[in-house]
Order: sequence, then C-alpha cells, then structure tokens
Amino acid sequence: MGSTIQEYLRAGRRVHLCGIGGVSMSPLAEVLHGMGLLVQGSDMQESGGVLHLREQGVRIAIGHRADNIEGAEFLIRTAAVHDDNPEIAAAHAAGLPVFERAEAWGAIMRSYRNAVCIAGTHGKTTTTSMTTHVFMAAQADPTVMIGGTLPLLHSGYRVGRGDTIIMESCEYCNSFLHFSPTVAVVLNVEEDHLDFFKDLKDIQHSFRLFAQLVPRDGVIVVNADDKNAMEALDGMSLFTFALQAPADCRAEAIVFHSGLPSFDVVVHGEVYAHVTLHVGGRHNILNALAAAAAAYVLGLPGEAVERGLSSFSGAGRRFEYKGEFHGARIYDDYAHHPGELHALLTMAKSLGYQRVLCAFQPHTFTRTKALFSQFVEELRAADQVILAEIFAAREQNTVGISSADLAREIPGAIFCPTLREVEDTLRGMAQPGDLILTVGAGNIYTAGEALLK
Repeated sequence: MGSTIQEYLRAGRRVHLCGIGGVSMSPLAEVLHGMGLLVQGSDMQESGGVLHLREQGVRIAIGHRADNIEGAEFLIRTAAVHDDNPEIAAAHAAGLPVFERAEAWGAIMRSYRNAVCIAGTHGKTTTTSMTTHVFMAAQADPTVMIGGTLPLLHSGYRVGRGDTIIMESCEYCNSFLHFSPTVAVVLNVEEDHLDFFKDLKDIQHSFRLFAQLVPRDGVIVVNADDKNAMEALDGMSLFTFALQAPADCRAEAIVFHSGLPSFDVVVHGEVYAHVTLHVGGRHNILNALAAAAAAYVLGLPGEAVERGLSSFSGAGRRFEYKGEFHGARIYDDYAHHPGELHALLTMAKSLGYQRVLCAFQPHTFTRTKALFSQFVEELRAADQVILAEIFAAREQNTVGISSADLAREIPGAIFCPTLREVEDTLRGMAQPGDLILTVGAGNIYTAGEALLK
C-alpha cells in the first residue's frame, strides 16, 4: 500500500506544487505555507496568484522543468498536469510520491471542525458563495474555496483562522470523493460529464459515495425537490430543503419585487430567517435555502443568514451585469448544462425585457452530443438565439458535432463560426429594452465585453 498524503502534511516537509498559480492551487499553497510546510512550485506563466505567493516567501519557477523539483519530498498536481510533464516524470523516476490536488484538500479538511462541501450538477459556485456570505456575516472567519470569483473576497478563495472550511465540490473525475465533509450539501443530480461517467446511475452512485463520507455526527443536506438526488441518497439520514416537497427547511411566504424574491426560511415549522435576495430566479431561492440549511445545522443564528444573503449580489459569471449597449443590458452567465439554461432563461423571461437575446457557446463535444435534444428544448425559450461554435476544452471532436447542428433545430437561430461574428451579430441586433445574455463556460463573455469597448 502506498503512502497517504496525510503522512506528508507536516510542518518542515518540503512540497512542490505543479501548476501552483491555478485557481485552487494558489490557495492550497497558501494554506500549506500557513501550516508550516516548505512550499515551492512552478507554473507556465506569471499571475496574480504567483506574485501573491512570492510575497509570502514561496519559491516559484516559470515553466515546467525536471530540476524545479529539487529538494522536494513530495509533489501535488492538478488534473491538468499529466504523467508526461517533466516534473511529474522526474518525481516518478526519483521515487517521490505524487498526489492529486483534491487529495490534499481532503486531508486538510480533517483539521477543521466543520467542513461544508457543496456538490451538485449545477448551482455549486452560487451556493458556495452564498454560504460564504452567511458565515462571514456570522464572523466565523471561514477558509473558502470557490470555483469562481466572489466580489466579497475579490477572489475565489480566502484563508481564514476559524474552524470552518467551505468547499465547492466537483463530481468530475470523482474529485469530491477525496474530500472529508462533515456537512455534505447535494443541490441536484443530473446527467453531465458523460466523457467520464457512464450514465445517470453512475453519477448517482458517485453522489451516494460522496454522502457516505460524512461521519455519524455530520449532516447530509439535500434538495428534496430533486428526484435524482433523493433517489441517489435513498435510505440515508438526511436534512432536506425544498420549495415543493415536504422538507425540514422550506421557503414560505415568497413575494417578488421587480423579479427579486423575499421569503421566510422555515425550519421544522418555525421561522428561522427572513431573506431578501438581490439575485432572481426560483433556482436561487433553492440555492439560498441550501446555504441557510448548512448554517442551521451548524448552529448559526438566523440573523447571520439574513445579513449574509441580503449582501449577496452574485458571483463572477453568474448572471453578472456587464454594461449597456444601444439601450440593451448585457449580462454574462456560466450556464453550460440544459438544467442551468432552463433556470437562467426562465428567470430572464420573468424580468420584463422586450426581448431576450441569448448568445450561447456549448462546452465540450461530448456534452453537446449527449444532451442535444435538451439543449434544443431549453434554448427555444429565448426570443433570439445566436450560437457560437462549441468550446472544445479538453476534447477532440471525435463525435462529429457542431453548433450548426443545434441552430438547424431552433427556429430563427443564427450560427456564428467565430466570436467576432457573434459580436457583430449582437451589435446589429441590439435594441433598447433588450436583455443580451452571453452564456457558456468558455470564452463567450468576450463577445459581450467587446460591445462595451
């Protein structure tokens, strides 16, 4: 049996982080440095994260070379760094252990009294951000790791001194199975990442394994409105939240003002908090309930939920206001799954704009192929659809699919092979009273930003 990372996470031991400037590697480096480890690393380019770490005394090389790992006792890498990387190859040749980033975070979690791990096919970033706002309002001084930028933090992470860590927890490649949650939050379970998972049953199995990581004195928080999630966790002891189904934690007395909801958070029949959100949509009421449920099971006062959620105005690339062009308001959103598109477009249509123009960039060929009919169905909700070519991310187009195929199935849709053509199309279409959405996990946001220059 090989060594575990727990054996190495001790003050005085030297660790090399390959890809140290990344969005979840730089906070990991900072946490390890704070634990007394001797931290060094490498990255392909200079960045704010690299500069910040250097200011703390962390030695960082630019470019990946075998001699960068000199002096290290073990390595930590991201999923993007493969065995053919010269540093990883040198570590293997020297017999040094190489651990995954998720393993490191999982081990670190064990040193916190409370580890709130927020998982789900979609809504993770927003809910993790909302939860952060609540725990900050409670002055809990949490350590936080989010898959996006939160204005409150001016980044995607913070290193706190409190006894709580809040982690966005991704199911892709079963990364979240390395974690050590004391509170596991499951928002929803849908088909996604089908380049890794076989099918929905396989995904549900992984979420069940994730929930099983919670110790006996911990809590599994789950959305009772989500059939797939409830099925995945059937027979387990759960703390539920919902809008429709019977649940431990519910939103009641919901009132909308200019598309924004206010409601009571009711736990076991008693009002725990009264919440006013500055983000719209039914999905965000559920996200807020999830954050409130996590706060409740950890004993936070309802007043912290009220203050924290009222101060939340969105995370980066989550219905993020970008500006105005020709009287049209431009928003950007990370939605890249049919479920997320449904939530986004349902909310957008409720806001009273003359037209909703949706410029969508699908993310990965496998997802577009597997969920093709669902994408078509959801995109039809927009008044005008402009389709950019599929953002390849980590894939090659072995399935022979294009955004042009989607365009043929959506009445009036326009296919634009380049982002410049998306920009030009939006520029020619925009009218006062329009809502322009740039949507997708790739670089589609640049088309909206170009209109504002």
